Amino acid sequence: MNEKEPVHGLTCPRCGGMVPIPEGELIVRCPFCDLRSMVRGERGLQRYQVPQRIDRQRAVQALQGFLKGHRAIAGDAAKTATLNESFLVYLPFWASWARVLAWIFGQERVQHDNRTEYRPKEIKIAQDMTWSGAACDVGEFGVTTIPLIDQALEAFNADALHAKGMVFEPVGSVSDAQTAAEQEFNERLSGASHLDRVSQTFVRSVRRRFGLVYYPLWVLRYLYRGRAFQVVVDGFSGQVLYGKAPGSTLYRAAMLVGGMALGAFLTVDISAGAFALAANSNGRGGGFLVFVGIVVIVTGAGMMLSAYRRFRYGEHYEFRRYGARASQGMLDPRKLLSQMGDMQSWLNR
Repeated sequence: MNEKEPVHGLTCPRCGGMVPIPEGELIVRCPFCDLRSMVRGERGLQRYQVPQRIDRQRAVQALQGFLKGHRAIAGDAAKTATLNESFLVYLPFWASWARVLAWIFGQERVQHDNRTEYRPKEIKIAQDMTWSGAACDVGEFGVTTIPLIDQALEAFNADALHAKGMVFEPVGSVSDAQTAAEQEFNERLSGASHLDRVSQTFVRSVRRRFGLVYYPLWVLRYLYRGRAFQVVVDGFSGQVLYGKAPGSTLYRAAMLVGGMALGAFLTVDISAGAFALAANSNGRGGGFLVFVGIVVIVTGAGMMLSAYRRFRYGEHYEFRRYGARASQGMLDPRKLLSQMGDMQSWLNR
C-alpha cells in the first residue's frame, strides 16, 4: 500500500469494504478482496506546486522596472508611486502536457502570372505542447495562464504553501478544462500548418499528462496621486505577468496625432494614386493596382482606429504578458489575406 495519508474512502464494488484513496493516486487496491480500481474525479488528479524563488524585495524591484519600462506609462510613476500592500498567493491552474501528432490536409495559396491558385498540400506535425488555464476566479489578479516549459514542479504540499501565503482552491470542471486544452492544441496545429485553407485534421496525442499546478504570485498594490493600481509578479521567475499603471498624456496625444495623420495619408492619398494608375493602365496590371489600393485603405483605416483606441483608453496602461485571446469579432489576418487573394484573382479575370 502507498504510505500517503488517505483523504477519504469509497465502497468496494465487489466486497463492500471501505477502500482508502491516498492523495493523487489513480489506481487503488481494496485491502479485503484485492480488487484494483481506477479513481476518477478531482482526487485522481496529480497535484503539483511551483517553488517560490522570488522574495518580496525582488518583486518590488520588478514593480519599479515595470513602471519605467514603457513610454505609455506616466513618466513620474516610478518616483511618485507608493507601495501600499504586498502579499504572496498560490493560484491553482489546470495544466496539460502532451506530444501531439497531426496530419493536416488543406490548400496553399500560390501566386502565378498575376493569378492566385490554391494547391492541395499535406502537412505532418510532431510537437510537444503544454496548456494551462485558471482553475479559479482570477479576475482580481489578471493572470489566466502560466508558463510550463522551464518551471520546476514539486509534489503538492498544502501545509507548506499555507505557511507562505494565501492558497486558493480549484473550482470548475475537470472535463471542461481538458476540452479547452484539446481545442487549444488543435488551434495551434492549424496555425503551425501555414495553410490558407484547412479541410481535414487528424490529431493523436501521446504521453499525455493532466494535473493541477499551484503557482506562486506576488501581488503588489500601489498608489499614484490618489489612484490605486496593481501589479502581479511571477514568484518563480520574477517577471511581471499582469499590471496596471497610470497612462502618459503626452504619449496618448502623440499616438493620436501621428496615427491619424499617417492613416489618413494612406487611406486618401496613396489609395487615390493607386486607383488613378489603375484607371490609366489600359487593362495592364489594373487589377493588381486596385488590389493594392484596397489593401492600403484597410491598412490606413486600421492605423486610425488603433490611434483612436490608444488615445481613448490610454488613461490607464494595462499589461498582460500572456495576452488574452482576441475576440471573435476581430479579423484573422490570414483569412483577410486569403479573401483579398480571391478578390485579386476575380479582378484579373
